[in-house]
Amino acid sequence: MRKKMVLIGAGSAMFAKGLFLDIVERSKLKWHIALVDTDATALDIIRLICEKLIELKKADVKLSFSTERTDVLPDADYVVCTIGVGGRRAWEQDVFIPRKYGIYQPVGDSVGPGGVSRAMRMIPAMVDIANDVAKLCPTAIMFNYSNPMTAICMAVRRATKVPIVGLCHGVPNGWKRIAGFLGFKPNDGAYTACGLNHMVFFYKMRLNGEDLFPRLIDRINMTSEENRVIGPLTADFVRLHGSYIASDDRHYSEFVPEVMARDAYYGKTLGIGDKPFSGTFSFEQTISLGDEEFAEYIKYAKSGDSLPEAFVKREEGESEHLIEMVNAMEEDKAEVFYANMPNDSALKQVPYSTVIERPVLVSGSGIQPLQLPNFPSSLLPQTLRYAGIFDVVVQAALNGDISLMQCAIEESSARPGRENVQKLTNELLVAQKEYLPQFE
Repeated sequence: MRKKMVLIGAGSAMFAKGLFLDIVERSKLKWHIALVDTDATALDIIRLICEKLIELKKADVKLSFSTERTDVLPDADYVVCTIGVGGRRAWEQDVFIPRKYGIYQPVGDSVGPGGVSRAMRMIPAMVDIANDVAKLCPTAIMFNYSNPMTAICMAVRRATKVPIVGLCHGVPNGWKRIAGFLGFKPNDGAYTACGLNHMVFFYKMRLNGEDLFPRLIDRINMTSEENRVIGPLTADFVRLHGSYIASDDRHYSEFVPEVMARDAYYGKTLGIGDKPFSGTFSFEQTISLGDEEFAEYIKYAKSGDSLPEAFVKREEGESEHLIEMVNAMEEDKAEVFYANMPNDSALKQVPYSTVIERPVLVSGSGIQPLQLPNFPSSLLPQTLRYAGIFDVVVQAALNGDISLMQCAIEESSARPGRENVQKLTNELLVAQKEYLPQFE
């Protein structure tokens, strides 16, 4: 019997490719994969790519597709969302408009003005999807990969009661980064981490019973900045708190408003430069890279040739972990993963409904969050601050409340002044108007 997975936002080609490779290479199940995207052109491109992947891997996978999710949601076992309302062009405005007011973000997808703006258009769309899931496939498990992760998952659970689960590669990627930096294989060590998505703290790390933090601090101090793969902001955090931030500086810098001003990131300006994933994390280059990658997908999709081996080659261990989680549930094989789910008293000082990224036990019994009794008190102030900000973001997005949107922007920015916050908010609302039905 085939299991059915509906991928909503299939035009996110990079994720769709990785997910398909995981399915054909790492799943023993027979699958029906239904692709959904409101952009018919993008949907057709990813359909052609997936058909070629199925042919290349000789996989027993049934493929269907539609621009209307309601056509394919019935009987789904799993629903996976990777949508990006407005695409890269809307994302550009999230980052470029705040620059006029002296706020420079390297990503702009989680917090700060960019993250708040993104949440305003993402949350209504995700709530609509969740309502359709509740109606058409109520027993399906709904996963989310879209950002802002924390705000989306909190809003969907609050507005629909659909128990959405958020997944991100930040924790496993952060662990690989630490293992490579310290010279051991990731599977040889162990860790415990928790926090808010893109601000997740590794607060216990061990290798053969040894606490790794003294070794990490020594290695940071002995290695030049350009060679240590750990950003200066995160390095300072490790020294001060004895905790490592999984996403490192590219995302974590947006949780430190004072470094988002011009020349405020160790004398440099975030989001400006010529490298997308290092240095000051050029935003323009990130966007350009996305455009170039999709252009490459178009070329491969429309070519009469098979996909080249380079297209499907992955680094060892590269995976989004979704299929591993599904395998654990379907095969009733208990494994621990990291997921974004409600706090539910795991961190006693944090609000019950705040969605945190935390370890979960996955098996035939489903996805069961684990308790975390030893979360360090020194990590609570920043966690609590942004838990409150995300709650305000959710209220603003669900209710179309401009004053709460302004509050969230002001509290997660380097205080550009009340008048500028109002102007910035209004400019974002005008630029994204077509995606903001709740503010009409």
